[in-house]
Amino acid sequence: MQRILDGFLIKTWLFLSVTLVLTAAAFIISHIFIHGWSSLSIEFLLDSPSGMPLGTEGGIFPAIMGTLALGAVSTTAASLLGAATALYLYLYCRNTYINSGIRLVIQCIAGIPSIVLGLFGYTFFVVFMGMGYSLLAGGLTLAIMIFPIVAVNTEKALAETNKEQVLASYALGISRAHTFFRIILPQTKNDIVSGILLAVVYAMGATAPIMLTAAVLSASAPTSLTRPVMALPYHLYILASERISVDHAYGTALVLLLILLGTYALVATLFTRKRRDNR
Repeated sequence: MQRILDGFLIKTWLFLSVTLVLTAAAFIISHIFIHGWSSLSIEFLLDSPSGMPLGTEGGIFPAIMGTLALGAVSTTAASLLGAATALYLYLYCRNTYINSGIRLVIQCIAGIPSIVLGLFGYTFFVVFMGMGYSLLAGGLTLAIMIFPIVAVNTEKALAETNKEQVLASYALGISRAHTFFRIILPQTKNDIVSGILLAVVYAMGATAPIMLTAAVLSASAPTSLTRPVMALPYHLYILASERISVDHAYGTALVLLLILLGTYALVATLFTRKRRDNR
């Protein structure tokens, strides 16, 4: 009787928790859709911001392209470093102290507030490295922020490979590099890409790091790594905080939300494809 009661309480608690989370998410998404849909138009998506103050008229095309560019730069840098770190921990690192040290660094970076990372990016990339406010400085700052996500998700994906096949490959004298490319990577590529896409979503939605390193009030669509850019999160922050245009703020939020939801849909597609392949 006690087991039945405990099971019922746990199921009830889980159901209420999931319902509460889904209800809150549905409310937020529907609220943005309702208030932002009227602002969407071809001109809003393809024009540059204009008016006085800036943003009361025109569109957000430079901000869209700047957000995508920041996501591309940060993802490229974080993926190279994060995947290499995870691969080293999984295949090559046999020293307990080095392993613990690397994991400690990853956990510390993951716990740093984004505004502190923004201050570090400003001090190191903008001032010390002489990059100035630029796409490259902002992208590298975001790369540091999402590096733990890529590293942890990649290592988790590598750990879920078929260990019997890996051990059999080692027993046959096959090198670790060849084992990775021929056995491990085909089994884990969807999970690795999914983890990277989740990191991209986190990077494209961040405001604090880019407002100190890359984002400006007005700029053209990005054409160089050394120039500042507009970005949807920062543009939304300015529109909302300065009360410039509530309608354009909701429209900007909706476009950003659609980009993030599209990325999440791609992640879900990869997971579904992997589950179908495993069957």
